[in-house]
Amino acid sequence: MNKKYKKPILIAEIGCNHKGDFQIAKKMIEIAATCGADYVKFQKRNNRFLLGNNFNKPHPVPENSYGNTYGEHRNYLEFSIKQHKQLQKHCIKNKIKYATSVWEIKSAEEIIKSKIPLDFIKVPSACNLDFSLLKVLATKFKKDIHISLGMTTQKEILKIFNFFKKFNRHKSLIFYVCTSDYPSKFSDICLLEISKLNKKYKNKIKDIAFSGHHLGISVDNVAYALGANIIERHFTLDRTWKGTDHAASLEPDGLKKLKRDLINTCLSLKEKPTNKILKSEIYQRKKLKRLNYESKNNIYKFSG
Repeated sequence: MNKKYKKPILIAEIGCNHKGDFQIAKKMIEIAATCGADYVKFQKRNNRFLLGNNFNKPHPVPENSYGNTYGEHRNYLEFSIKQHKQLQKHCIKNKIKYATSVWEIKSAEEIIKSKIPLDFIKVPSACNLDFSLLKVLATKFKKDIHISLGMTTQKEILKIFNFFKKFNRHKSLIFYVCTSDYPSKFSDICLLEISKLNKKYKNKIKDIAFSGHHLGISVDNVAYALGANIIERHFTLDRTWKGTDHAASLEPDGLKKLKRDLINTCLSLKEKPTNKILKSEIYQRKKLKRLNYESKNNIYKFSG
């Protein structure tokens, strides 16, 4: 493989696709592991703090609600820190890594205080300009900080970068190219943002990633080839289940095929050796290769 390409990392974002059912969450960990995902990712919210006066408002899409109010809906889908610890242990058992997003300062502090072993904490697109949240992560969390950039302008991205640079944490940042639409239109995915971010922030942050909300798996390998070394996709067991994210999620077969394709793309991103041929071509070269052409006698010479 070309040295500039790293081995792709695949994150299966379970998020709240477990429908608030702890046993379904555990089953999803098991299946994501068998599909070859490197991480599963959940979400953590303190809904009273996050929603404030909106806690008792109705869900904007009532048919997707698990409660009488939006706050009740969100609480129904929320796992406790004790449950998150159990999920992390279940990940170890199934040889897959655990990760989570945090949606506000209190959840960030709670996750950090829990001492759940984490390689990173993710900040969703909706929260990437919450600088009180970012400050907690910059000052209290010592591992990598992953930040989705959906709904975010270039000036705002630079502001996020400069904020972490002020705390000397910019080398812990991983920026995710992301379009916050579920599912996203292909014309809105804007994959060349990966190249733009790589050009602007190369050697300034740790890495570039891609979080896709599109249908299918046709563009994820392009994202990887363009320089997104981490690919994140929402994961569900059934795209017809009730909930906002299921329609933009991959079912097990799709996740498994995506992992297969990423590995194959990784293997194929290389140049042929200079002034040599591949070992796999030697037999066919001896059998088929025309080395010279003598036009006078119309005779071909073969290498074998």
